[in-house]
Amino acid sequence: MAVLVEALSAVARRDAIDERYEGGWDGFVSDVPNGTLCTDEVIVRVGFMHPADAEPYAVLLQRRGLRFLMNGTAIDFATLDQQRGIVSPCDWLEFARIPMDDSGGSIAVCWFFDEPRTAGPGLYMKCDPSMPVATPPDWEFEGSLSQQFKYTPPDEMEKKLRFLRHEDGHDIFLDLDTGEERYVGRTK
Repeated sequence: MAVLVEALSAVARRDAIDERYEGGWDGFVSDVPNGTLCTDEVIVRVGFMHPADAEPYAVLLQRRGLRFLMNGTAIDFATLDQQRGIVSPCDWLEFARIPMDDSGGSIAVCWFFDEPRTAGPGLYMKCDPSMPVATPPDWEFEGSLSQQFKYTPPDEMEKKLRFLRHEDGHDIFLDLDTGEERYVGRTK
């Protein structure tokens, strides 16, 4: 089984949460700052749309007992990007995109992988397009970040987007190229 990867994701090993996280599974769940948690019972994913929300969460995970990087390699949790995949080397995760519909739509997913590798991590090994995928409650492909993903690099934000307002947990921007509103979910 796999878990959905959208925007920026922190993916933790469930065994590490049970063994090392202050308060165990219940403590972990109570610390999740938004509604993006999904799990396949082996790995757990929490997502963020903005680095300013993802970074403090990674710090919280470490303060509560999970190990992030050791010699540059992810130990108890890893960070993933919907477009680029696994950000730091991680020998227990794989990442791929799997088709969602006949229109060419796809979703990014990751799954626990602890078998011997012949080519190295992150090379899309053993991707079964029909594998079940854990998603947050009420998630649907239609209207999701997977279907409608748009990224504006931070150095282009002032040229391409104008902040309009903060509403219902979202920063709302005007896309100056299209005239459409763009939404960035925030945990604060």
